[in-house]
Amino acid sequence: DKPIHSLVAGTVAGAVEGAITYPTELVKTKLQLSGSRQYLASGGQPFHGAIDCARATVRAQGLGGLYRGLTPMLTGNAAKAGVRFLTYDSIKTQLRQADGTLTMPRMMLAGMCAGIVEGATVVAPAETIKTRLINDQCLARPKYSGVVDCVGTAIRTEGVAGIYRGVVPVMARQGANSCVRFAAYDSLRQWLVAPGKDKLPFWQSFALGMIAGTVTVFVTMPLDVVKTRMQSLAAPQEYKGSLHCAYRVVSEEGVRALWKGATPRLSRLMFSGAIVFAVYEEVMKLLR
Repeated sequence: DKPIHSLVAGTVAGAVEGAITYPTELVKTKLQLSGSRQYLASGGQPFHGAIDCARATVRAQGLGGLYRGLTPMLTGNAAKAGVRFLTYDSIKTQLRQADGTLTMPRMMLAGMCAGIVEGATVVAPAETIKTRLINDQCLARPKYSGVVDCVGTAIRTEGVAGIYRGVVPVMARQGANSCVRFAAYDSLRQWLVAPGKDKLPFWQSFALGMIAGTVTVFVTMPLDVVKTRMQSLAAPQEYKGSLHCAYRVVSEEGVRALWKGATPRLSRLMFSGAIVFAVYEEVMKLLR
């Protein structure tokens, strides 16, 4: 397959997945932010689980509230999926054995590299803006009028580094996500696809993506919580770095807080994995 095919198929898959699953991402982010001391001190609304959070959002802002911050997320999701699949497929091609197969360690290496690249180039700024917009709507007095205002304020007050806040946990999370997700998906795919063939029925791609997404959630959840806290509006005052953030979360809220938001994230990544891989496979069939 040509690199441009991986880029196009990944971008389309990312856009479709982002548009469908965004409300679960919003709920997950709100739950992760709600435990911090600064959040509560600034009038942030506490939630009693994912369903309560979703209901409170709709009550206060209507159904549109579930899509607050969608623009940077959708743009970032499409771009990161394109970069992820392009990087993964390129590295995977170089690591294939003589018979065309890949060992599990090589799949994990290719996936980890793809995640680190997408995290550093696309995910960090997109998720910083998304997290701040969601954080802002939870406060008693929101200060952003939209995406442009949020980006402009961040750069004006903190410099360009402001939209890359939390880049280290983002790279760690994306590297771990892609390492686990691609290894799980491709190992199962190699087992299912008959020798000499390179196509899967839609339902099989969907099922394998769902399994890969489920495994990814429970392995990488602590990194996601730290990433979200580091990108919050209060992060510059609360945390000295990613390790300090993790220490504060555990010491003040307990170890279980590192898996806060796991339910909405599971519902998102389980279906996002299914949608991304299934759409990617179908677009690749059209491009070949």
